[in-house]
Amino acid sequence: MSIQAKIFSMVMRYQMTDFYRDLSVEAQRAKMEKYAKAVKLPANVTCRPAKGCPVPVEWVTSSEVNNDQVILSLHGGAYFLSYGNPHRNLAARIGRSAEIRILIPDFRLSPEHPYPAALEDVTVAYQWLLKQGYSPMDIAVVGESSGGGLALATLLKLRDADIPFPAAVVCICPWADLTSSGASMESKKKVDFINNPEHMKTTAKLYAGDQDLKDPYISPLLADLKDFPPLLIQAAARDVLLDDATRLAEQARKVNVDVLLEVWEEMIHVFQLSAGFVPEARKAVENIALFLRKHVGAKN
Repeated sequence: MSIQAKIFSMVMRYQMTDFYRDLSVEAQRAKMEKYAKAVKLPANVTCRPAKGCPVPVEWVTSSEVNNDQVILSLHGGAYFLSYGNPHRNLAARIGRSAEIRILIPDFRLSPEHPYPAALEDVTVAYQWLLKQGYSPMDIAVVGESSGGGLALATLLKLRDADIPFPAAVVCICPWADLTSSGASMESKKKVDFINNPEHMKTTAKLYAGDQDLKDPYISPLLADLKDFPPLLIQAAARDVLLDDATRLAEQARKVNVDVLLEVWEEMIHVFQLSAGFVPEARKAVENIALFLRKHVGAKN
């Protein structure tokens, strides 16, 4: 574990102590907004709204990227928080490293807009890309935490609607089982100061609304993953969601999905957000980029 990772971990532990003092949606959103404003984007990265999409979307790009390929990037935040600049920062780093432009949908959040609002918005954004002339093989979907679960749910939606899959999907520390059935929800809670399992149960219900948490569109870990495109899963060893990642990989392998699982020892939930400072996070982003360059734009 690098000294930078240790420092980042200590800082995050301190920040999360304050974050959990008030569990109300309003208080947590205010704290996230304050934190997000302090995060600066990498040099030469530009953000601008995309015109014509039925849902709000934003291009994040730089001079190094190939505009003929797109990463549909889905932020985390337990379906009720928006990361803002921290997510843009990570997405931009992935995009620059993979040399692919980024599209970030500003999907609706719970509890004001529970399931299926976020899923509908992301599916519409993906279909909009197809209407803009992008081939499915030139699109990837990348999501972290709840965004990782949302990426998987989007694949289910596309398959059920007979819409072509993207070329590849990356799930970063995915929250894919909102029923909290993974053993790591208990075994890792003493070393995970980012996620509070009891609070996660509350936010899961906020997102699901009146729907069953076992619904595969809500907990895609419980779905049949047959015919899914190549999948990269990155997990952190000090994360209550570790078993979501490992079980997801196991489920994918059972149905012959091309899946790559990386478990990063000593790392915390979505440590990739620290790629500007922590070498392990930087290496994780490089691995994501290698995976994307292998699959996006590939000819069958």
